[in-house]
Amino acid sequence: MKSIKHIILAIVLTCLIFGMGSCTQDLLEQDPTTELATDAFWKTEDDATFALNGAYASVRPLFDRDYYLDGHGEYVRTRGTSATSGNLRLGDAYHDGDYNPSGYGDNFDKMYRYLYGGVNRTNYVITNVERMLLTAKPESVPKLEAIVGEAKLLRGMVYFRLISMWGDVPYFTKIAESNADVSTLARTPITQVKDSIMADFNYAYEKLPEKGPGAGRAGKPAALAFRGKLQLYWACWNRFGWPELESFKPDANAATAAYTAAAADFNSVINDYGLVLFRNGEPGDIDSLGKADKLPNYYYLFTPAANNDPEIIMGFTHGGTGTSQGEELMRDFAGRSHEGSQLWVAPRYEIADRYQSIITGDFATKLVPMNPVDAGGRTAPNSAVNPQSYKNRDYRMKASIMWDYELSVGLASLKSTGWSPFIYKTWNQAITINGVKYTTYNTDGTNSGYVFRKFLRNYAGQGRSDGDYNFPVMRLADVYLMYAEATNAVKGPTADAITLVNKVRHRGNLPALKATKTANADAFFAAIEQERIIELLAEGHRGFDIRRWRAQERVWGAPYTEGIWRIDTHGANQQRYFQNTPERTYQQNYIFRIPPGERDRNPNLTQNTPWL
Repeated sequence: MKSIKHIILAIVLTCLIFGMGSCTQDLLEQDPTTELATDAFWKTEDDATFALNGAYASVRPLFDRDYYLDGHGEYVRTRGTSATSGNLRLGDAYHDGDYNPSGYGDNFDKMYRYLYGGVNRTNYVITNVERMLLTAKPESVPKLEAIVGEAKLLRGMVYFRLISMWGDVPYFTKIAESNADVSTLARTPITQVKDSIMADFNYAYEKLPEKGPGAGRAGKPAALAFRGKLQLYWACWNRFGWPELESFKPDANAATAAYTAAAADFNSVINDYGLVLFRNGEPGDIDSLGKADKLPNYYYLFTPAANNDPEIIMGFTHGGTGTSQGEELMRDFAGRSHEGSQLWVAPRYEIADRYQSIITGDFATKLVPMNPVDAGGRTAPNSAVNPQSYKNRDYRMKASIMWDYELSVGLASLKSTGWSPFIYKTWNQAITINGVKYTTYNTDGTNSGYVFRKFLRNYAGQGRSDGDYNFPVMRLADVYLMYAEATNAVKGPTADAITLVNKVRHRGNLPALKATKTANADAFFAAIEQERIIELLAEGHRGFDIRRWRAQERVWGAPYTEGIWRIDTHGANQQRYFQNTPERTYQQNYIFRIPPGERDRNPNLTQNTPWL
């Protein structure tokens, strides 16, 4: 009987995990499951844990490709996605999205629907385990409450993403058996949704153990970190305003209170749980230019070597080879010379100048784009195609990006093809360097002159879609920087916040911040932003930072101005953004469009003002 029950359960969880396509309809993207659950399931702690694992697997594809969202910033180019309508197992929520810096807010209707699918799946676990608690034996109560806590943390994360993009959104906590159950829901004001998310995070913090019970499972630090992040965003919206959301009225006092509360939560994460940066935040070894036998510790933070490391406070697990649950980081970040990968994501030219000097601790002389066929192109000081121009930079530069003549291991059919030098616009060609024959990195997916090393596997044995890295959605380094931001907004630079920012800088082998960088709140904020750009590159944060700080105009210029060209290392113009862009486009970048299809089905859904 036990085996029959688990066969039935496997069918149910298949619908839960993969329901994003095959068991889906409209907003909820899920058919009802409660009748089977009541009759044949929800009997033991193991049943509840198994269902929770299904919820994790269902929510994971809503967050584990957030690197695409970095395309909304200025330092990452996303030229498409490997998430397609036929690739159900890995995140159709990202499919059809627009990952350019402008004009993207009307392209996330699918993300909206899939997020609500995640809401319903977590509601399914919460509701049924709460029913179990009504008759549970006393010794089972703590574990069942912890399961509810994890499900509420996941639900809070999903709703947090919804309000970050759309502001006021429908809110429900019951299991919806069909779309008829939610088809008349009006949008709940963001203040109420925020309070409900806070209640979920509070419950999770109270009930979760200090350390997650297994790989990818959340503990108290995750709940605290997300609660702090929610309060930090709330503080920013109240401080900088959100005029595109008509129901929201900023309040300076609310901003101060939220910054203070966020700082308290981050402080607890930092000091109360024994968490440390990966490999104690030490820079590690670094090879000379044009070699890659020794890479900095920061590089390994984004490989399975860091799985279950304390720095990754919350990470979504992947199954690896043969599981049909692998991550696709190689496919998205590497070129064809690496297991036939497709390089959907690449660094823009402008990121290189953000990496500071390990000698001065400040920005180096700006790189000069030059064509390598021109006289002096490969040898001129500060030339972008002169490898020596990248000497003595933040160690995270070599760990994150590759420029001309940098090496990585080529891969084909799960075997190494040897070292492959990256040379922009020189694809899959035979070349001899210092008497050694190579075949160059094969990709035309970059138009900047750089490719990523971050997330790139430097070893054989796994296909492009078979990674087993735990993708981080909350890291300790991020918490350090958010704590510094929150305290700085209220108190200005403080000694402990400066120390934490310097710890993040130390992993790049940078000296401590100069006094001028911490002289006042504005200077320190600029230093914090600099570290967020470098430390969190391609992890999905920059677009959200730009929006919550209302920094579009600062980054891209005012409406109806000349805009900004994106160029490459050879000096060629590639894309021009925000040229003669009207104010309405800026407004539409600050808040996303409520999907018209959902409004057609639900007459009670209003539209955000810039989209009327």
